[in-house]
Amino acid sequence: MTESNTSTAARIQSIATARLLAATLDRQRHLASRKTLLEVMIPLHIGGWRAVKIVKRLLIVLGLLAAAVAAFALYVSASGIPHYPPGKVELKVEVTPERVAHGKKIVSMLCASCHLDLATERLTGKRMPDVPPQFGVAYSKNITGHKTRGIGSWTDGEIAYVLRTGIARDGRYIPPYMVKLPNASDEDIAAIIAFLRSDDPLVAPSDAPNTESQPSFLTKILAHTVFKPFDYPKAPIAAPDPGDRVAHGRYLTANLGCFSCHSADFATVDDLHPEKSKGYFGGGNAMLDENGQTMVTANITPDRETGIGAWTEDQFVRAVRAGFRPDNTPIRYPMQMYVELDEDEVRAIYAYLHTVPPIHNKVARTPSIAVVASSPAGEAVYHKYACQSCHGETGVGLCDLRKGHRKYPADADLIAFVKDPSRTVPGSKMPSWGGVIDDGDYPALVAYVRKLGGAAP
Repeated sequence: MTESNTSTAARIQSIATARLLAATLDRQRHLASRKTLLEVMIPLHIGGWRAVKIVKRLLIVLGLLAAAVAAFALYVSASGIPHYPPGKVELKVEVTPERVAHGKKIVSMLCASCHLDLATERLTGKRMPDVPPQFGVAYSKNITGHKTRGIGSWTDGEIAYVLRTGIARDGRYIPPYMVKLPNASDEDIAAIIAFLRSDDPLVAPSDAPNTESQPSFLTKILAHTVFKPFDYPKAPIAAPDPGDRVAHGRYLTANLGCFSCHSADFATVDDLHPEKSKGYFGGGNAMLDENGQTMVTANITPDRETGIGAWTEDQFVRAVRAGFRPDNTPIRYPMQMYVELDEDEVRAIYAYLHTVPPIHNKVARTPSIAVVASSPAGEAVYHKYACQSCHGETGVGLCDLRKGHRKYPADADLIAFVKDPSRTVPGSKMPSWGGVIDDGDYPALVAYVRKLGGAAP
């Protein structure tokens, strides 16, 4: 081979080698680029798949939760108020005159407003108009001594158990329509039972039938979740020494249920530990009067601007026992006068309330029902002094004033009764209106009362 051919062959081989090298490099670059793309895409693909799986799992969990909630709602709706094993308490109360008198005092404050039916004049039960509508329609039971329709066949232990826990002898749980007394002293419980066993006309056996309550779905839900029975006390409970005014006042407010109405909401009341109730004594709880009008409870914490911090002790006593604020305006139903409490007891409540943390909560008073200008003068006076909040628009309400025209045929006698009811009827829960109602308003008011009774002049 010639030198020229050798050089040409070498050049061709060099070119081929260079091309091969270039092709190899291109292939390596291509593989490198594919590897980089795969390195990026594979994690993205894996991460997306993981996200999809997480979302699917969340959807499954949410679906199961929704199914569980729906199943629970159906169960609650179908089963209603829950039942519990009835308790067995061995108790035999000795009925003494002192216990009967003390029991009547407690029952008059705690039980009569719900259980007293004006038609029977006994504790035979009735519809409870002041139960907020969101809790349904509630009827109190016949608690007279009747063996079948009342509680005449109940043992003392069964009565004590329902008062303490809220569980009736058939295991039925009674929602917060009924007052529970988990913290009451053993003597107070015994006194209540002694009165219910007495021959007092209020509890004389009556066969008046019971009407079943119609709890709302909300009440049923709360009864399965929040409203639970209390445990029956395992140790004796004694009332504090009345000489300790603060402790005695706390005991009274807890067992008379003052905090229940005057705290923020019935749904957040803690009967076992009253101080844990939301808005403790700060008011703002929406209740109903005899006409179904919303009445918002007052702030009775010691806040000077929005509570009772500026009230004197005597002003507080007058408000509780006589039914008038310091400005002489009447305290309207569902708050009633507590004439059963003596002054020392009310002063003890005042002392305790001034130890409660003040809450600044301005509660607006509910205005009276507006009366059109063309209404009779007597009707305007009737509403001016909020008579309808207790007696209703028809004159029945808590006490049937329509009978007044027969009991007091002379106007002067009827006016005298309105001015000072307790003088004629000792222990009357009607406020004494003397010095509050203008003298010029009495004739029109008396005429309207007689009209309500069907005996207008």
